[in-house]
Amino acid sequence: MNQDWEDRVAAAWAAFARDEYPPERAAEFRALIDELVAELPDDSPLAPFERACAFDSTGHSDRAVPLYREALARGLDGYRARRTRIQLASSLRNMGQPEEGVKLLTPELDAPSDELDDAVRACLALCLSSLGRDREGLSLVLGALAPHLPRYQRSMANYARALVDPEA
Repeated sequence: MNQDWEDRVAAAWAAFARDEYPPERAAEFRALIDELVAELPDDSPLAPFERACAFDSTGHSDRAVPLYREALARGLDGYRARRTRIQLASSLRNMGQPEEGVKLLTPELDAPSDELDDAVRACLALCLSSLGRDREGLSLVLGALAPHLPRYQRSMANYARALVDPEA
């Protein structure tokens, strides 16, 4: 899509982030996203992606999941595809399917690095915790946190590894 459309979508999400669409106005926000999506070609993977995000952000994980899957099936790629996998895994966890979230996010640990790396680890940690695999989840979170610490980076990274590999 063109930059004007991208800017209008970004503006809608910025308004949502500023709480201009509180829960009682959730349907109004979803309608705004639907209006923007209506401008896209019928087969655009952005359409189900944006709609899924709107449902997910307004508390409807159940309605978001099939739309996230559709966006990926239509060929959504790059940064938005990675966001989709993170958000889909989170929604699946919210719906009581954390094992599917783990399957979806585990390959992302080996994906090319970007600003979403920590989000991948945080969401994967939640899915693991929901499965009773708290040590693995904590290891991921500590490993993600370690590089951001002003001190103790090496120690925290080592502790993170030791949680899942006692020989580390």
